[in-house]
Amino acid sequence: MKKAGKLFARICVVALAWLPFAVSAAEETKSLSDGLDYERARWHPLHFKPAIDTATNEQCLSCHQEILDDKVKSQSPAGVKSAESLAWYQTLDVYTGEQDTFHRRHLASPLAQKVMNLQCNFCHQGNNPREEASNPPTNESVGFTLRKMVDPEQTCLKCHGRHNYQIMGLPGSWEESSEMMGGSCITACHVAIRTERHKVNYLKAEEIEKAGQENSDTCYGCHGGRQWYRINYPYPRHPWPGMDKKVPDWAKDRPTESDPRYSLNSPVAEAKGEVVKTGEKTQ
Repeated sequence: MKKAGKLFARICVVALAWLPFAVSAAEETKSLSDGLDYERARWHPLHFKPAIDTATNEQCLSCHQEILDDKVKSQSPAGVKSAESLAWYQTLDVYTGEQDTFHRRHLASPLAQKVMNLQCNFCHQGNNPREEASNPPTNESVGFTLRKMVDPEQTCLKCHGRHNYQIMGLPGSWEESSEMMGGSCITACHVAIRTERHKVNYLKAEEIEKAGQENSDTCYGCHGGRQWYRINYPYPRHPWPGMDKKVPDWAKDRPTESDPRYSLNSPVAEAKGEVVKTGEKTQ
C-alpha cells in the first residue's frame, strides 16, 4: 500500500508539473505576451501543430513585434551607405522607397499591402527546439531544415522561382524578350493562357491582375526578377477556359490544384473568416 501511495504521489507531481502546458483552446488564442515566462512561451501550443495553423499575425507580433520595428542600418560595417547603393530587390520599377528589412518588405511595404495577404504562419510552421538537427545525420528527409525556422522550398519558392522562359516558348529571359512581347505578360500571352492564377489565401488575386496590367515588373518581380535559387517552382496547372486537353511533357507531373492549406475555402481560412463562397470574387 505504501508503494502504491508513493507511486500515486509521483504521478500527481508529474501531472501538476505539466498543468501549465495543458491550456484550453481559448488560452491558445490569447496573446503569448500576457505574463508568460520565456520557457512557457517557447513551448506554448501556439508554436506547434495544429494550433499554429490558426495563429494570427496579431498573436505572433504580440511577442515578435521587433521584426517589424527593426530597420536597415544606414551604413554597413564596411562603410557602404544604404542610401548610396541598390539592394537586389530595388532593381525593379515596382519597388519604391529606401532599403528595408525582409519581414517589412513582405508584410508592411506598400506593395505587400496591395498584392499580398501573407501571414506569419505561411512561412513559420513551428519547429520543435529539440529537433533542429538530426542525430545521427541521415540522408532521408526528417521533416525540418537544419537550423532554419522555415523551409525555403515550401515558402520562398512558391513566389520566387526562376523565370522558366524555356517552357513558355520565349527566345530568352524576360529582359531579352519583353520588348518583343510589348512589355506586357498579360496582354501578350496570359490574357488567354493560365488565366486561373493566384487564387490562394496568401495572395490578392484581383489586385495582382490590376498591378500586372499597369506594370509587368509586378509579374516579373516575383516570377524571376527576384528569384530564390536558380531553380523553377512546379506551379499547379489549374484548368482554364479553352485549355488544351493535351498535357505537355513538362507538365505531366504537375498538380492541377493548389495545396488544400492555401485554398480560399480551407478550414483555416474559414476559422479566420476568409472563406470565399462559390461565385464570389476573390479578395
